[in-house]
Amino acid sequence: MIDVRPFASLGAANHGWLDARHHFSFAQYHDPDRMDWGQIRVWNDDTIAAQSGFPPHSHSNMEIVTFVRSGAITHKDSLGNVGRTGAGDMQVMSAGSGITHAEYNVEDEATTLFQIWIIPDQMGGDPSWGQREFPRGDRAGQWEILASGNAEADGALPIHADAKVLAATLSAGQSATYVADPARHQYLVAPTGKIRVNGVEAQPRDGISITGEAEITVEALEDAELVMVDAR
Repeated sequence: MIDVRPFASLGAANHGWLDARHHFSFAQYHDPDRMDWGQIRVWNDDTIAAQSGFPPHSHSNMEIVTFVRSGAITHKDSLGNVGRTGAGDMQVMSAGSGITHAEYNVEDEATTLFQIWIIPDQMGGDPSWGQREFPRGDRAGQWEILASGNAEADGALPIHADAKVLAATLSAGQSATYVADPARHQYLVAPTGKIRVNGVEAQPRDGISITGEAEITVEALEDAELVMVDAR
């Protein structure tokens, strides 16, 4: 099953400093048909104005993945971690038993990012944070695993969930195939570029929920960037 959720149909909240689109129910946006997708609980498409951001707030029992599309985000947390994640790169935070963090755009331009929440396999545990640079050239024409519940084997940032976060960049006319378990749930968004997924077309920033597919072939109808989560 492949279901395209047009960008225009997503939940929306514009706070001035933050223009957010919600692929799943979040905050004041509630849609009983879009509560989660397997272990994937949140996928927010955020634009954060320059010199603004999220003040300190707390989370627990969630794997929080941030993929920066443009600009940069600066992280600070109650464990003493401080870091800046730039365009094309990723940070992950395992909230565990509880962590307080702030996320600020200290740049002079807007920052765009995906924030993705994945339900962990077990509740509690020690919170943690990590960040890595992932040059876009390394995933040209192919999928690259950026975060994984099997991080050592996948050469990725670790998360405490049976899930993978992948990205790829395709030139117009290129395609990339991902071998999937039909029993699992995939969710795919192309932040840029029109694409075709197993014959189904989607526009930039549309959400694509997938299950029951043994292979997922993405064709780029335009130069495209792809982000996908594969989860139980």
